[in-house]
Amino acid sequence: MVDAPDDTPRLRLDLLAALRADLTAAGYTVDGVEAALGPVAAAALHREQRLPADLATRDRSEPVAVLLRLLALGLGVDRDRLEAALPTLGVAGLEGLGLVEAGSLRPLCDLRPYADDAHEWWVASDLSELVTGPPLREDHVLGIGGASTTLAAWTIRRPVARALDLGTGCGVQALHLAAHAETIVATDVSARALDYARFNAALAGLDLDLRQGSLLEPVAAERFDLVVSNPPFVITPRADGVPVFEYRDGGLVGDGFVESLVRSVGSVLEPGGVAQLLGNWEVPRGTTWRERWTGWLRGTGLDAWVVQRDEQDPAEYAELWARDSGSQAGVAGFEELYAAWLADFAARDVERIGFGVVTLQRPATDRAPWVDLVEATGPVAPAMGATVEAGLAARTWLAEHGDAGLLDTAWRCAADVTEERHTRPGAEHPGVILLRQGGGLRRAIQLDTVLSGLVSVCDGTLTARQALVAIAELLEVDPQAGVTSALPVLRELVADGLLVAPA
Repeated sequence: MVDAPDDTPRLRLDLLAALRADLTAAGYTVDGVEAALGPVAAAALHREQRLPADLATRDRSEPVAVLLRLLALGLGVDRDRLEAALPTLGVAGLEGLGLVEAGSLRPLCDLRPYADDAHEWWVASDLSELVTGPPLREDHVLGIGGASTTLAAWTIRRPVARALDLGTGCGVQALHLAAHAETIVATDVSARALDYARFNAALAGLDLDLRQGSLLEPVAAERFDLVVSNPPFVITPRADGVPVFEYRDGGLVGDGFVESLVRSVGSVLEPGGVAQLLGNWEVPRGTTWRERWTGWLRGTGLDAWVVQRDEQDPAEYAELWARDSGSQAGVAGFEELYAAWLADFAARDVERIGFGVVTLQRPATDRAPWVDLVEATGPVAPAMGATVEAGLAARTWLAEHGDAGLLDTAWRCAADVTEERHTRPGAEHPGVILLRQGGGLRRAIQLDTVLSGLVSVCDGTLTARQALVAIAELLEVDPQAGVTSALPVLRELVADGLLVAPA
């Protein structure tokens, strides 16, 4: 048994088993909480608004409501009701774990249920600002947020021998990795974060190799099949008076932390190994985000699929992260924070800031790496992991087989693909033909007449070359010209899974 410092939960294995039993018996699960709150209050709580949940649970004595008020809302509860909600652990056990203050029952951390399609967990983290009131401490350990769930949704879930969760925080990604990785190493620069990750892993019955250190220092000279990272990617001014939160700030100027990770992560990847991370990147005036990434990737030897999901101007970015610091317009200090961000971006002539999901792969064979830099700012499938894995495989196949292999394969149209034709009133032929993907990135790709004809016969019978030559002859155009002009879009259709190889 290992005791954590006084300001993080204590690792008491005997008490954790009792806590796990009581949480399960109380129905303190994602579905149980949703049912106890109802849709309106539950949705408000997801937006970090606790009043509707407070009103929905006041004066209720069911165990799930009592635990929810104490552990998720940070509100006081009646001792007798809490004893009834924890028949195995008891209030004394809750105090022994350091989850509440002895005597007062004041909550000392946040403990919420969390789940994916196949697993249920509980995740402890520091109390949010909604509970504590004052601005967060700089070594604050964040709970489950939008970035955490985004990375989890995009991570490939094939079985691997060794996985690394770099910048684990409270350990959310490591929990997911445990379902398909034999060995998991989780690192963080924050000792408090590692204490929370250790507690959460023990509560889930998992054994993690936890190490303290920055970037890849704790795992130098080791190799992994999968690396996931929700790194401290927030671009923060290096100026007096600007708070430096460990969970979001990597300590380097601008987007230097993400750049450093991209340039170095290949050193810990096995051949065929994959790294997936979130990031922000600056786009200086007169350049594009694709140019920025091309520079970062040069010389790494890695395949790269970068999907830019959003972008902001410097003022939007400053407003977002100043609010995240606990400040807002009209409150003392807000304008100084805002000005510091604007000055920092102006010093580097930053025009836009991008956000997205990055997938890097160390080639398993001796070949030139492929790079695909795309924008997908609209809705995508809720669970993107399978799409990413299929996309990696398709892009790697294209790199290894080239145009000849692409043309000499009999492709078939994926089951989720539909075609739209838009025609001007009175026109004989459609002016726009769109091929639309129902899942994955939900791509919509415009086709010309030749490509529309190709897709219409993609049933796994004719090769792409055979179909394109036949269509060109039918349209009375040069067959070679038809094949050549179709190649760029044909690569897109295969890479993004609108066309797939025969089963």
